[in-house]
Amino acid sequence: MDDGVPEEVEVDAGRRSGRVQSVDRAVALLRAVARSSSPGDATVAALAVRCGLNRATAWRILTTLEAESMVACDRRTGQWQIGVGLVELAGTTGVDSLVRSAQPVLERVSLQTGETAALAVFRGDRLTYVDEVAPTSVVAASWKGRTVPVHATSTGKVLLAFLPVESARRLLGARLKRYTATTVTDRHALDAELDETRRRGYGVCRGEYEPSAYGVSAPVLDSHGHPLAVVSVWGPGSRLTEERFEALGEVVRDAADTIARPSPRR
Repeated sequence: MDDGVPEEVEVDAGRRSGRVQSVDRAVALLRAVARSSSPGDATVAALAVRCGLNRATAWRILTTLEAESMVACDRRTGQWQIGVGLVELAGTTGVDSLVRSAQPVLERVSLQTGETAALAVFRGDRLTYVDEVAPTSVVAASWKGRTVPVHATSTGKVLLAFLPVESARRLLGARLKRYTATTVTDRHALDAELDETRRRGYGVCRGEYEPSAYGVSAPVLDSHGHPLAVVSVWGPGSRLTEERFEALGEVVRDAADTIARPSPRR
């Protein structure tokens, strides 16, 4: 072993403690990556020091985690970030409890806006709607259980905006498919919109996947700022006009924050 510990000693120590050292190290690196908050904090050298590892060991573990999309590296800066695979795990683990806590929030949002409110999570490399509430006075097609393209919906653009840059690039793939006349297929235009989405805290869609579906969405973030789910309000462009986007953005931001940090039960 390049840490100066013979392999047979490490294996024997692991047997005695009941722990697997390589897994301990991987978990420590994942946590160090997640907690990095300033430039230079998440290079291999910095992460190795924080986890008590030499650089070669840290590099091997990180590249293994990268192969499974648990982390991603920005090759231009050498900074490591949480990957889309870990976001997927966070989204699928505890989905039932997340849906239960979100249900009353979605009901409130639907009542407040008069539109369909929905919750989506990222799983299996797809963004899927797992719950929705529609006003009784509105006849609308259900999106529950459907997956949507990330570049052509407000839900997907919010996910892209709040994922690490490298993870978002991998998720997008090589080509941005056009679904309607308003689908954003230019990379520079999409990047500019994602920057704006991060700045204001919500994303919008103008009939970019289905011509009749306009939407406004906000991310449910964990304590490290990683997206766990996305809250959306959507409806036809005749009702959900661009003049409403800002007000609806405030509504979904508040709803997402409530789901992420529910009030303790009394």
